[in-house]
Amino acid sequence: MNISVVELIKLGQKYLALWPDKPELMQYFEDYRAVQSARFICRYFPALAMFTVIMQLYLASGYPLGQGSINNAINALPQALVYGLFLISMPVQALVLSGVKADKLLPPSLASWYHSGLEKVKQQGKEKTAEQVGYSNDRNNEQSNGRSYSHSNKNAIASLATYKPRYIDLAQLLQLTFATTK
Repeated sequence: MNISVVELIKLGQKYLALWPDKPELMQYFEDYRAVQSARFICRYFPALAMFTVIMQLYLASGYPLGQGSINNAINALPQALVYGLFLISMPVQALVLSGVKADKLLPPSLASWYHSGLEKVKQQGKEKTAEQVGYSNDRNNEQSNGRSYSHSNKNAIASLATYKPRYIDLAQLLQLTFATTK
């Protein structure tokens, strides 16, 4: 679990992208709120940082009061940049923390739930594939679509079958579960 900061950021991005945006998950997983907060920070804080820097420079220049000069704005530049850098670092912090969380092993209770959920998804995939192939016996095109669905579903499930699942595996399982129920 020795990961560089860049890899943590990429893992955090993947974790935030994989976690389903379903409000019903809020009552079952405490990570739902953290993921939603991290998504909000990554989406809006870069613009907030830019707005903060521009407004501080504008207000410090004195132009709104009619006595402005560029020297006043230049004098306020270090303070504006500190605030801007602080706000722009928040998305990076959110991605790093999400990457750390994604790399953690699931607690035993959640790991057992993960394994039972994985078995349910496997059963659902087998039943759905059997229904699709059985329904489309007379249509060759639909049968090939059923096979490709089965093949991609089996690959996704096989990649999730790990002995010690992590939070990113849970996000992939939830994503797969919500994708198959549509």
